[in-house]
Formats: sequence, structure tokens, C-alpha cells
Amino acid sequence: MATLYLVRHGQASFAAENYDRLSALGRRQSEWLGEYFAGRGIVFARAVCGTLERQRETARAILETMGSPLRADEHPGWNEYSGEALYKAYLGDEWASARAKGDVRSVYRTIKAALADWSEDKLQGELPETWGEFGARIAAAMQSACAGLPADANVLAATSGGAIGRGIADLLHAPARTAIELNLQFRNSGFCEVFFSPRSMRLISFNCVPHLERADRREAITYS
Repeated sequence: MATLYLVRHGQASFAAENYDRLSALGRRQSEWLGEYFAGRGIVFARAVCGTLERQRETARAILETMGSPLRADEHPGWNEYSGEALYKAYLGDEWASARAKGDVRSVYRTIKAALADWSEDKLQGELPETWGEFGARIAAAMQSACAGLPADANVLAATSGGAIGRGIADLLHAPARTAIELNLQFRNSGFCEVFFSPRSMRLISFNCVPHLERADRREAITYS
């Protein structure tokens, strides 16, 4: 069966001025995933990623570690929703002070509430896209990545937790709250396997981190 591997980027730089780059651990997580894919004899016929730096770096680390000649094709359809825009719309003038605190639990609670409001078209202010538009572009990116390939092809897509959560929830015809839960539980460098054909896509696995599930790497399982 042809398989689409949806990979969440490695750990980003949560407490740094620029979140959108991999931490040292994030790079290592991505390399370990590349080693895992290579060890299983997986060869990718196509590789894609978003235009965000953390997504690009993840794809590059995986492919280089595998010794693959591919370079990931970058497309904004794979980008994450704008967390900053959602925060600002949800918190208003409190955004700057909330960002400065850098409290992971507070961020989690706030983004979950903001996502819920966004999915119900309740957020006020300027947003780059609606919840419906977000889902449509992820679905289009998934279809484009898989188009025109043979029945045994493997495709790598390095993206983000929100994009994966939305794409998987829509495949399962699940409600918005499910997409939000899937998003917020997704582990760094975790992956989903989706079987695809010209007629359908089917989820086979979710949020897998076999490359981290060993005694000396348990501390390397992260969510941010």
C-alpha cells in the first residue's frame, strides 16, 4: 500500500526569542527518526514540508540521516495555524504579558480555549484564515502530496501538530474538539501513517515515536 507519513517537527525553541527553529534536542529527534526509517528499509518517493523553519529543518535532518537524495518540496499548505494570531485574538491586550511569562501550562490552556473559539467562529479581530479554510488547505496539501504516485510509494510530510490533528480528524469525520485534542497531544517528531489510493485515505497509526521508545531516550519525548 502507498503510505503517507505525517511527521510533526522536532522540538522547537519554546523559550527562545524565535520559536521557529529546532532546539538541539529537536534536531536529534529528527535524526533518530531518519535512522528509524532507514533501518526499516523505507525509501521515500516524495518529500514535502511547510515553509516554517522548524518544518524545513525536520525534513532536512530526516532525509540527510537516511542518505536520501530527495529534498523536501516546500509548500505553505503544510504550515501550522498562526498561534500568535489566535492568542492575540483571544487575549487582546493581554497577549504581550502572557507571551513574556513563557509558562507551558498557561500556553496550553490558552491555546486550547482559543482553538475552541476559532473552530466556532467566535474569535474577534484579524485572523489569517478561518477554521474552515485551515481544514481545506490541509486536505488539499495531503491530496497534492499523494497525487500521481504508484501503489507502493512512501511519502514524507514534515509539518506541525495542528495541521496533523486537523487532517486526521477530517479523515475520521470527527468534530472540531477531536482535532484540537489530537493537536495538543502530538509528540515532537511523532508520526502518523496514512494508507492512500486515488480513491481514499485511511489512518493506520497515530502519534508514533518508536525511535524514542527506549530506556536511554525516554527523556527525549517532548510536546512543545
